[in-house]
Amino acid sequence: MRIKCGIGQDSHRFEPEGSQKALVMGGVAIPGELGLAGNSDADVVLHALTNAVSGVGGVTILGPVSDRMCLDEGITDSREYLKKALETLGDYSLTHVSISVECARPKLLPHVQSIRSSLARLLGLDLSCIGFTATSGEGLTAFGKGEGVQAIAIVTAASDG
Repeated sequence: MRIKCGIGQDSHRFEPEGSQKALVMGGVAIPGELGLAGNSDADVVLHALTNAVSGVGGVTILGPVSDRMCLDEGITDSREYLKKALETLGDYSLTHVSISVECARPKLLPHVQSIRSSLARLLGLDLSCIGFTATSGEGLTAFGKGEGVQAIAIVTAASDG
């Protein structure tokens, strides 16, 4: 059995006050919160995950592929970018995902289970294979000061080949 690991990171600032853009994290809309700035839905969790999967597949999706999908084809749903990354895995299959988010807002604890469930569905993994943690950052970074959200993802993939 061969094993690979991938790591990905993403961060976005919040939209300006008054914006109607929804906050989406891990494919889940978080009600009552400002969305994140970006051409797409700016789902930092899925962007970090897409980057981690790209690290295993060896093909950069965020940037060249996602920009074409978003800007030329109007596809702003980050779940579609993740699907493109998953197509690059060849004979590897994801076995475990761990996500860590830093933000002062929103408070993520009430949303952890729905985000984990969303990720499990998107990846075809059992819920026990999805780790998700969040920290406020204690005000030490821009994320901890409430200016945006940062996500870091680590994936493990295995192949019998």
